[in-house]
Amino acid sequence: MSYFKSTLSAYGFFLLAGFIWLTPVLMPSALAQPALEPQQVLAAIVGVHAEVPATARTAATLGTERDGSGVIIDQDGLVLTIGYLILEALTVDITLADGQRIPAQIVAYDHNSGFGLVRASRPLSNKPVPLGDSTTLQRGDPILIISRTQQENITPAQVMIRKSFAGSWEYLLDDAIFTSPPHPDFNGAALIGKQGELLGIGSLILNDVLADQPAAAVTPGNMFVPVDLLPPVLPELLAQGRRSKVHPWLGLYTREYRGYLFVEQVSENGPAAQAGLTQNDLIVAVARQPVSTLSGFLRQVWALGDAGVTVPLTVLRDAQLVDIQITSGDRYNWLQLNPAL
Repeated sequence: MSYFKSTLSAYGFFLLAGFIWLTPVLMPSALAQPALEPQQVLAAIVGVHAEVPATARTAATLGTERDGSGVIIDQDGLVLTIGYLILEALTVDITLADGQRIPAQIVAYDHNSGFGLVRASRPLSNKPVPLGDSTTLQRGDPILIISRTQQENITPAQVMIRKSFAGSWEYLLDDAIFTSPPHPDFNGAALIGKQGELLGIGSLILNDVLADQPAAAVTPGNMFVPVDLLPPVLPELLAQGRRSKVHPWLGLYTREYRGYLFVEQVSENGPAAQAGLTQNDLIVAVARQPVSTLSGFLRQVWALGDAGVTVPLTVLRDAQLVDIQITSGDRYNWLQLNPAL
């Protein structure tokens, strides 16, 4: 087993070394020198393990033991990962490339971006991976996806498309990164650019990242959160563990259905449930303005104001139009977050 792991690690090193060092040779006028040596990049990718109480709001959907990856991004052991790994966790550990397992503290959770931050409980000698400019990524650009769960895993891939992504859990990214082929250990995986810089954090695996593109072949792949969403809010996240101003939260899960929004589920004791919205309702309008897409619905709700604003919905229920007034909430108050947050 140790031989297999060492062989895999050596393969990963040479794959990453070729990606980082050969690209400037092929395109010397376009690229600066790599920010880190390949081995330093690999050493900065860590495993993330979180344990969540069975009573947590997200335990039923996300589980009580969660594993994924993260990336060291500063000299003091700050690790960037995907937020759902650490959401409502009581304990978090990180695993280094040499197998050391170190306790970590939850620093922040940011629903708007989807990012999570934890910090190692002791100083690390690993060099941090610099944050790149993910706004420059375009379709066809080569990248590497690196994770560290049971073992180091590296997938050469390419950007397939940049587009918005709307999640049923009241989540919206304006310019998500979609890649292919799929990387199996996607949650918290690092999207690494040509100079060894961090460009995104893995969030999802999808059956077809081009599903909404005309005449496109079925293309399985991953969705990544662009890293450029972090710097504008990082000081606030480090200072208080969350954003001060958050979008209004309704506590519902929806999907698009024949030009309407179908309510699949409402959160127990959430704002929508308290206002009388029920499973199988069809949302047809927000503040008398028609909606037919999830992204359009979220944008119209969020345009009304911050958490606490009243959200007027019109729903179709049993062939009748029903108006419902929802007093939106702050999802952070509903979640059972780590006391530090």
